[in-house]
Amino acid sequence: MTRRIFPTTVAYAFLFLSLVLLAAVFSATDASASDTSPFAVLAGRWTGEGRLGLKDSPPETVKCRATYFITEGKDELKQNIRCATAGGSIEVKSEIQHAAGALTGKWQETTRNIAGDLTGSVTPNGFRVAVRGGDISANMDIIVRQNRQLIEIQFLNSSLVGLSLLMTKG
Repeated sequence: MTRRIFPTTVAYAFLFLSLVLLAAVFSATDASASDTSPFAVLAGRWTGEGRLGLKDSPPETVKCRATYFITEGKDELKQNIRCATAGGSIEVKSEIQHAAGALTGKWQETTRNIAGDLTGSVTPNGFRVAVRGGDISANMDIIVRQNRQLIEIQFLNSSLVGLSLLMTKG
């Protein structure tokens, strides 16, 4: 009996990343009284692995590294994620702004040249994000706990099906 993991796992990874971003925003919202950025929990370098799902292909193991930069004003986050598989790579670049618990910004996967507008919110466990554009429709959840983040991404109309990552800071 073959266990089918990919679409769900990849979708969860993409969603997990979104939740991580949302969680950072949520944490920042609670910490705003102490002048801490909502993105503070994400700042720095993260590494990890997971599963990447592509249409018409079996899921692949993926190894990733992510770097998060917070602007001086503390309300903007720049994200770079690079992942490699035996069959290729994926690279995501995002610029995200935070205001009153809401997220907005731009999202781009550079190796496949797909991009869209990012919107989202903070959740009790992290972040929930949606990316929409002419080339993409995706949902993400990102959960952050101490030095770990879980990213789940579900692509709805792309050659990508999903991405699930478990990452550790440091």
